[in-house]
Amino acid sequence: MSQTAKPSGLIELHLAVLMFGGTALFSKLIPLSALDITFLRCVVAALVLALLIKFRGKYLSLASKQDYLVAIGLGVIVSLHWVTYFAAMQLSSVAIGMIAFFTYPVMTVIAEPLLTGNKIKLMDIISGVLVLIGVVLLIPEANLGNDTTLGIAVGIVSAMLFTARNLLQKRYFSQYSGPHTMFYQTLVAAVFLMPWHQTELQTISLETWGLIVLLGVVFTAAPHALFTSALRHLSAKTVGLVSCLQPFYGAMLALVILGEALNLNTLIGGTIIVATAIFETHQSHQSQRRKKNA
Repeated sequence: MSQTAKPSGLIELHLAVLMFGGTALFSKLIPLSALDITFLRCVVAALVLALLIKFRGKYLSLASKQDYLVAIGLGVIVSLHWVTYFAAMQLSSVAIGMIAFFTYPVMTVIAEPLLTGNKIKLMDIISGVLVLIGVVLLIPEANLGNDTTLGIAVGIVSAMLFTARNLLQKRYFSQYSGPHTMFYQTLVAAVFLMPWHQTELQTISLETWGLIVLLGVVFTAAPHALFTSALRHLSAKTVGLVSCLQPFYGAMLALVILGEALNLNTLIGGTIIVATAIFETHQSHQSQRRKKNA
């Protein structure tokens, strides 16, 4: 790795994570349902990603029929993940929805051994308990009739779907680039959600269309391209740790743009969850390094 490449990669990575954090704001800025936002986002992103892949001189086709079946499965999971992701924030707030979603790194370290047949480590169980404490601190009352509590529950479902997508993609679809992978997932998600899309396109205002295009291009296609580029220059550990800043970036953007303030419980609960995610990401990469050196 050259000395000039690393700072460049870090800038690309922080920009990508900032944009991923910024996607949450559109749950409040776009006056449509979570399902409609996801459907239109996927349509725009799929078109842009297809053009990006073609511009790079790559083929859109996949290597085998089995890969198409995997792509369909991943696309359906992604569509449900994004619908629940936006719904969580519409029900609660950007910060709370993102923090609830960011339970996924700990879900991953607990779920992955179950798939590989390895033992779950004691520290992973402790991390799971810490995340549970963090989530409890976010909950205003133990009642799903409360929108914030419901938003947290939906955010955790979104995290479960995202965990499943990541583990399946790593196992069955890792041979493809980030833009190529996301092209198929956004395309399948758009087709899958089309029957449930409710808003008439002609009734959507020009301002809302502008926000949809911004979400699909700048906050979906662009960060995935930047993220893929950053992976070429940086270690997986650096990428994982910087990615844990996503809830922080999202919460700060929500504070500045939407005026969403954080209460003390949200700050404490969020800090516990994000700190645990950072710890687990660090431990995961340390473990991978030890295996390589063994």
